[in-house]
Amino acid sequence: MVRNKLTTTATKLSLPRPAAKANAKAALSLLLLALVLLAPASQAARPPFACDPRSGLTRGLRFCRAALPIHVRVRDLIGRLTLQEKIRLLVNNAAAVPRLGIQGYEWWSEALHGVSNVGPGTRFGGAFPGATSFPQVITSAASFNASLWEEIGRVVSDEARAMYNGGMAGLTFWSPNVNVFRDPRWGRGQETPGEDPVMAGKYAASYVRGLQGNVGNRLKVAACCKHYTAYDLDNWNGVDRYHFNARVSKLDLEDTYDVPFKACVVDGRVASVMCSYNQVNGVPTCADPNLLKNTIRGQWRLNGYIVSDCDSVGVLYETQHYTATPEAAAANTIRAGLDLDCGPFLAVHTEAAIRGGKLTEGDVDLALANTITVQMRLGMFDGEPSAQPYGNLGPRDVCTPAHQQLALEAARQGIVLLKNQGSALPLSPRRHRTVAVIGPNSDVTVTMIGNYAGVACGYTTPLQGIGRYSRTVHQPGCTGVACVSNQLFGAAEVAARHTDATVLVMGLDQSIEAEFRDRTGLLLPGHQQELVSRVAKASRGPTILVLMSGGPIDVSFAKNDPRVAAIVWAGYPGQAGGQAIADVLFGAVNPGGKLPMTWYPQEYVAKVPMTNMNMRPARGYPGRTYRFYRGPVVYPFGYGMSYTSYRHSLVEAPTQVSVPLASLGAATFQNSSLLSAGIKAVHVNCDTASLGIHVDVKNTGSMDGTHTLLVFSVPPEGKWSLTKQLIGFKKVDVSAGSQRRVRIDVRVCEHLSVVDEFGIRRIPIGEHKIHIGDLEHSMTLQASLE
Repeated sequence: MVRNKLTTTATKLSLPRPAAKANAKAALSLLLLALVLLAPASQAARPPFACDPRSGLTRGLRFCRAALPIHVRVRDLIGRLTLQEKIRLLVNNAAAVPRLGIQGYEWWSEALHGVSNVGPGTRFGGAFPGATSFPQVITSAASFNASLWEEIGRVVSDEARAMYNGGMAGLTFWSPNVNVFRDPRWGRGQETPGEDPVMAGKYAASYVRGLQGNVGNRLKVAACCKHYTAYDLDNWNGVDRYHFNARVSKLDLEDTYDVPFKACVVDGRVASVMCSYNQVNGVPTCADPNLLKNTIRGQWRLNGYIVSDCDSVGVLYETQHYTATPEAAAANTIRAGLDLDCGPFLAVHTEAAIRGGKLTEGDVDLALANTITVQMRLGMFDGEPSAQPYGNLGPRDVCTPAHQQLALEAARQGIVLLKNQGSALPLSPRRHRTVAVIGPNSDVTVTMIGNYAGVACGYTTPLQGIGRYSRTVHQPGCTGVACVSNQLFGAAEVAARHTDATVLVMGLDQSIEAEFRDRTGLLLPGHQQELVSRVAKASRGPTILVLMSGGPIDVSFAKNDPRVAAIVWAGYPGQAGGQAIADVLFGAVNPGGKLPMTWYPQEYVAKVPMTNMNMRPARGYPGRTYRFYRGPVVYPFGYGMSYTSYRHSLVEAPTQVSVPLASLGAATFQNSSLLSAGIKAVHVNCDTASLGIHVDVKNTGSMDGTHTLLVFSVPPEGKWSLTKQLIGFKKVDVSAGSQRRVRIDVRVCEHLSVVDEFGIRRIPIGEHKIHIGDLEHSMTLQASLE
């Protein structure tokens, strides 16, 4: 989807140091931005979505009485609708009901890492020319900072509400994407929190809480966790997401693919879940009652609605040929638990399904109850928006200096230092007075914000950011990241030969990895590797390689090349990415990010078809992610260097842990064979089965830093094939020479359990090992009767 972007502005209201001819354009953009920020908050009153207090038509209607319980109001409204009116509310562009004073509503808005104009529910212009564009999710995930994720969500929802109040957005945002980043080639891996399911679940719950607010049952905006489930292939080797049948074991479904979604619903209390295009074990996810009705709404107790990915219902009939008739497709999905169709299919075929006896009007009522309840929790049936919570948010609350500063801070926290040979970094403005800035991503804007982005408040490119520290000499080296020619390499070599340091900004963009575009390999595209090597050989000073990408890149050549002094991964760092990169390169910020995904060598993908959904290794199949893959890597999950050094000391951790059994009798407890197989988590009193681990983190270097503490567990040896699992993480600021104490809470049922071949979660009895950096601690789990 082609989207226009706001012209370049600085992240703060000060001019960067670009070429002089750009100053006038930048100044004009800055002036426009300043006018928006300083504009009065008042705006033309948005007419109420429903229940206008000035209208005699709705003044006496029961569903308009905000003091009544929401379920009473929902029941009253549904009872007033005709069948045809109900059916027209089953789709994303829900029709108005003029006789009841209800306006039409567009459900589809996006807010993956900022308010986006992907989807028809949101648009930019007028008093809202842009919104804060945070780093792409994979970069924010590298911060391993749950409080940051929640704060980003809070800011995004502030801006979303402001735009809703101004008539430019909806209140239902189909974000975040919490699919596990299973395969390094997946074009949408950039949208996810990475490959670890526990971390992805923590991200999901944190971001959703930020988006939705915490005012009782009320919603600031309604978030949506997608794409449920086992969805992580778009278009690979002739197989696309519309035709793909993901064959997934009960073990992997429970242990990996469903984990983030469960956390999103149970811990984050998300208002919506989106089912995916693909089939799982022969059944389209949007027509599977076991997945939707039984799991999401039954076991996890979703308080909200389930929506299809766009045109998924049409796809399962027209492309997958899952049903013989369109009426059967409509009936199957609604009966399975689908409440809303992104697309026209249900509006066209539901009435015929009811007339033919495949569906009842009561089934439609249940679906509408879920969607209308969310709208009422959002206040859409409470009359004047300005009189509601968040009704005072307006243009002044979008692209504020504080919001843009948070975007900068998020980018700084997500940058990962992968190599620093001989402490080449940080650079010094005194010693490195001139810097050659080279590469196809060296002066980019929209590349930095990745996909599912909107119109940024402004951009600071890497070239501009570096230009604030040193005089720059710029050479693109390649025309675009495809880098199909080496004709510009000579000029790049000359620049490197005559400057004090060289920064190569290379990597990928949406032409290489994107929705419906999976990668074919893991190497740098085209002639990029040749450019890096030639420039590094010619460079007079240290050569720094900066990589922009969503997925991992095999840069073994640069890792092993002594002439490449340092490697930095920035992901897609958002609107302030250039400033964040420069702040890290010149030591204004000490990098503390860690990789949220494994960086595999190129030969890995030759052994692993994207269509193989198995997580665990088998004969000729090496397995996936750090949890199961044991082969060589370029850089491992959780890797990231710093300009300082840290030492961990275990202060407090139990050596014996009692697992309280909640529902087993003495005879079962005494059955040693059952205990050796592990105790079913459902038989444990999980509310009381928790423990704390206390660790001291000391900064033993000479520079203040922010340390990412990662805690892993390893189950007892034997039948459990899992070797390591992330169970907790904390971000901690530690000044040089000082020490901080960190507590990691471990929930036994969640963090020390494993899943058996039948998809049953069990807690192994015996010795578990805890790994924190280079520390290892053993503790023995014992079953006990309460």
